[in-house]
Amino acid sequence: MAFLPSPPMAVAFRLKIGILLGLLFGQAQSARLYTEEDPVVILSSDSLKQSVFNSSSAWLLQFYSSWCGHCIQYSATWKALAGDVKDWAQAIRIGVLDCAHEKNFDICKEFGIHFYPTFRVCFDSFRADRELQTVRQLMVNFLQNHTKQDWPVGCPPLDPARSEDILSLMGKKTEFYTAVIVEDKDSYIGREVILDLLPYEGLAVKRTLSSDKLLMEELGITSVPSVYLFHPNGTHTIMNVQKRLRFFFSSFLKLLPGVHRKQSTSSLQRPQPGNNGQGTQVEWKVFEKSKVYMADLESGLHYLLRVELATHKTLEGEELKTFKDFVTVVAKLFPGRQSVVKLLETLLEWLVSLPLEKIPYDAILDLVNNKMRISGLYLSEQVQWVGCQGSSVALRGYPCSLWTLFHVLTVQAASRPDALANTGFEDDPLAVLQTMRRYIGTFFGCQECGKHFEEMAQESVNQVKTVDEAVLWLWRKHNQVNARLAGSMSEDPMFPKTQWPTPDLCPTCHEEQEGLHVWNEQMVLAFLKQHYGASNISLKYSSNSQPEPGPPAPDKPKAITKPNNGHLNQNLKPSPDSIPKHQKRTEISGAGEKLTGVQIEARPGMTFLGLGFSSLDMSLCVLLYTLSCVFLMFMFFFFRSKRWKARNYRPYV
Repeated sequence: MAFLPSPPMAVAFRLKIGILLGLLFGQAQSARLYTEEDPVVILSSDSLKQSVFNSSSAWLLQFYSSWCGHCIQYSATWKALAGDVKDWAQAIRIGVLDCAHEKNFDICKEFGIHFYPTFRVCFDSFRADRELQTVRQLMVNFLQNHTKQDWPVGCPPLDPARSEDILSLMGKKTEFYTAVIVEDKDSYIGREVILDLLPYEGLAVKRTLSSDKLLMEELGITSVPSVYLFHPNGTHTIMNVQKRLRFFFSSFLKLLPGVHRKQSTSSLQRPQPGNNGQGTQVEWKVFEKSKVYMADLESGLHYLLRVELATHKTLEGEELKTFKDFVTVVAKLFPGRQSVVKLLETLLEWLVSLPLEKIPYDAILDLVNNKMRISGLYLSEQVQWVGCQGSSVALRGYPCSLWTLFHVLTVQAASRPDALANTGFEDDPLAVLQTMRRYIGTFFGCQECGKHFEEMAQESVNQVKTVDEAVLWLWRKHNQVNARLAGSMSEDPMFPKTQWPTPDLCPTCHEEQEGLHVWNEQMVLAFLKQHYGASNISLKYSSNSQPEPGPPAPDKPKAITKPNNGHLNQNLKPSPDSIPKHQKRTEISGAGEKLTGVQIEARPGMTFLGLGFSSLDMSLCVLLYTLSCVFLMFMFFFFRSKRWKARNYRPYV
């Protein structure tokens, strides 16, 4: 017999059910399949018509329901498609609209959406069970089949170019490259590469068909697909790539010198390489992108220890613990020159031996600057960005070197499993990542950057179970940041933010499955261990000047201006004299803009590890120590002689 609740109990029961359903419905509403971080345009009833109608580009829309099981399963494919064609946005954009959201009920009804997911290309429906490559080809066909009257304004010509137009480029000097993709009639590679290069300038991409035998013979092309490249200086040649795939062609063309993302007029007014943006010429350093440079790592450590850390007058509590852990990991894993490693080890021993709960920054700085002139300890104060140099002083630099440092440390932790023995980090695959996470959250000057990194860490860092997984985790997140910042104001036009490593550095890292680029992570791991390994770190451009050991040098009054830490992609280049001492905030104005500066006050005498002792104090300490030793020796011999006399005293009877 079923139990029937009494009326009061029934009311309470219904109320609980109502609350439960409300909570579940609320969670379903808040747990959206797509977020602002995804490469799709999230539309609503308020924005759909305004965004799509009269748009300069075509639209591919997905009407979905957040509770629909098939929609949930298909969301990963849709995100992958959107990421794959994100550079096509000038010609066609990808949007989503959640019909399960109450405010979207009317718009979904207006457009006759009865089943989920429903896909529409400018409101022409197609089936939802198509593979990603098929949908992408459908997008290409849709764009190419537009009539001249309704051709999207931002869409480039996709039809094959005439052979006479191609041959007229022979020996002709222009202001940009021209890439000609020769392919079969049924191939989509040419049209896809044309769309991939839409956001870039300095290059024109055309396509032609292999059925034009005369053109094939003139260009010397024997197999397709192939790319024939006309250089601005009039030379021309077949482009050599490891794999004849769309991703390889597009990546190679994006990395050509002078080819970069289109920027707004204001952002294009940037100084040329070798100019610091203030009219002063800076030596441009020729480097190999297949190398890691010790100069970048040491310059990053210099800025970290002497400039960024200086914003904290004292370190205590969690700040001090974070800094100790950071120094521990770096001292044990940094594959640097002996003088730098010895300095880091000395700093670590000093931090561990101090029983203090609070340490003044000046004490750390004095040790980093080796004020006691201990032989063999030295970290250059000269900033030398090499692989991390930017086209202007505001780009790359310190953030680039910090990424490089942590990549090197993850690889060292994987290659030297016993390096962290007896540190409290042994057998911890997250040692480097968690240390990096806490350092960025505590000390890194760009708070927004630290917030983004913390969000990435909370999402998946605890899934890392081995040191090899730690290497790959950091690589994935670095690429995720590159994808998010590509095309932003912080992107250096000379060094566009691409998915790394590029095919020219590691062709075996890249594969294609069902028309979509995928990473071969086994090969990526092998590449990362080789690239960030100690044997691949070049000493070229590293400073070799070390001060001779001698008596401690007296302090000199200095005045420096400390730049804002800014964005994750700023090149923060401090002066060699930027050693903050007894800081006093001032406002420095010049060239029509205000900068926050640090005014340094002179203080007499020589401080010892920043603990407030002058040279006179130290002299008195030595004198008192000597007098104490002499006094103790005198008392020792005095009482010893008295005891000897007492033993040998024989009274006469």
